[in-house]
Amino acid sequence: MKGKSACFFVTLFLLSACNDGNQDSAAQRLDQQVEIPVFSAACLYGGVEQTEGLDRNANGQLDDNEVSTTQTQCFDENSTLLDAQVQEQAQLLQLTGNPSMGRRVPSIDSPLSQLGMQLFFSKVLSGDLDVACVSCHHPNLGGGDGLHLSVGVAADIPELLGPGRVHRSGAEGFDGGPPVPRNAPTTFNIGLWDKVLFHDGRLESLTGTPGAAGENSPVRSPDVAFGETDPQATGSLANVQARFPVTSAEEMKGFVFARGADNQTLRAMLTSRLKGDTTELARNYWLDAFQTGFTTPTASAEDLITFDNITRAIAEYEQSQVFVETPWKQFLDGQTDSLPADAKLGALLFFGKAQCSSCHSGDFFTDEDFHVVGMPQFGRGKGDGATGDGDFGRFRETQREQDRFAFRTPSLLNVAVTGPYGHAGGYNSISDVIRHHLNPRRAIENYDTTQLEVGVQNDNFMTNTLAAIDQLERLQASGESKLADIELTDEEVDWLTAFLNALTDPCVQDNDCLQSWIPDDTTFDPDDLRLDAIDGEGNAL
Repeated sequence: MKGKSACFFVTLFLLSACNDGNQDSAAQRLDQQVEIPVFSAACLYGGVEQTEGLDRNANGQLDDNEVSTTQTQCFDENSTLLDAQVQEQAQLLQLTGNPSMGRRVPSIDSPLSQLGMQLFFSKVLSGDLDVACVSCHHPNLGGGDGLHLSVGVAADIPELLGPGRVHRSGAEGFDGGPPVPRNAPTTFNIGLWDKVLFHDGRLESLTGTPGAAGENSPVRSPDVAFGETDPQATGSLANVQARFPVTSAEEMKGFVFARGADNQTLRAMLTSRLKGDTTELARNYWLDAFQTGFTTPTASAEDLITFDNITRAIAEYEQSQVFVETPWKQFLDGQTDSLPADAKLGALLFFGKAQCSSCHSGDFFTDEDFHVVGMPQFGRGKGDGATGDGDFGRFRETQREQDRFAFRTPSLLNVAVTGPYGHAGGYNSISDVIRHHLNPRRAIENYDTTQLEVGVQNDNFMTNTLAAIDQLERLQASGESKLADIELTDEEVDWLTAFLNALTDPCVQDNDCLQSWIPDDTTFDPDDLRLDAIDGEGNAL
């Protein structure tokens, strides 16, 4: 019968003794058996299937050979039956729709968050004064940059963000493609991660305390060996993360500034720049900005302008970017009409047949773990593999063979605006990512490279990605992979896509709503180095 293998069903029946002389007197007539065929194309909004027959083997249900009549009654879009199933499943998984519950969420209007925004949008923290944090993490680009792979330093037009941003011809290391080897993760909801940051988890809380965002936890960072505690890594994970983009030659440092210096020396040089110890800045009112941000109007630059305070302010700004008011949350709060019917059907698929929640679990829709799924590998890579432009992911940190090609499970909140998807930005659409998970080898063998921006390096794409697929299939064969072989119809893929879209806070799709996180003409500019972003058409972002 429809629905048994794909969804929950309920059976309602009346039993009556049957003794008509032709049947065993112990036989029971099952007058009505009702199922909910939510995955029936004939019942888009769910419905009931009523069957009648004789329960000859007295097992309490009608087997196929015992059914005499079948009738299907479909419900309309106002039916509460589908709502009840989705709500029941959410209750079983203890989902609330709000992963920020019980956490400290800074206000974007606080003085410290405002200081963080000033730093985030200034090019002052880049070696060559040509790139800012926002260059790869703009609110109007989903907290990322909208590119498959990022272009950090030496952009042809530094103010141009998103599609159309390219590496400047003639710049050091120019090869026609983007210099950053991985896709830029979103800063949205960065304060909800408790265990790891970065695609390979090279920044991690060694305790992973739920709800703590890494606060007051020993943290391992790229400055120390795997498993060790970084004594300089204090505050939240977001605080520690802000220490590292400035140390990357491709992202912010450049190839000339502080050449040969270690990370601590580089950070000290940037701090001296903001303090005014050097003559690099024609305009420097950073002491005023820090005094306002830390509400200490008489403090000195020596006391206030430290690298720890720089990262603390940036983290406060980033951690204020909590966007969780999704249609899914509204549905769980009782607003059942917030989800369209196809999204409700997608929810049942997500938590059931499609098994998505085996990795994308909890209210944050991630297990914060690492898995091999064989996503496309493009770009310069991390120097791994026979080709030299592969990326071994988590293996680079742990050296465990099972972790080769494993990457962090991304959160699915706000997924509608955080593409392209994958550690190397291999897919532009959510539906393509879903189809990849269903059959990774087939997806890669049929991959259309024309969807990439011009210049993205792809000469060894097939070799590098199929190596990851081989690893995935080995893990599947040994039972070490959670990725199951599942077949979904095109209609079911559409339902899943609808549900994933419903995990997006409408604010992140509304430029007006995001304006609080973007400086305007009234926002103090301490150095005249603010990056006023434009898109490929020359319009202000």
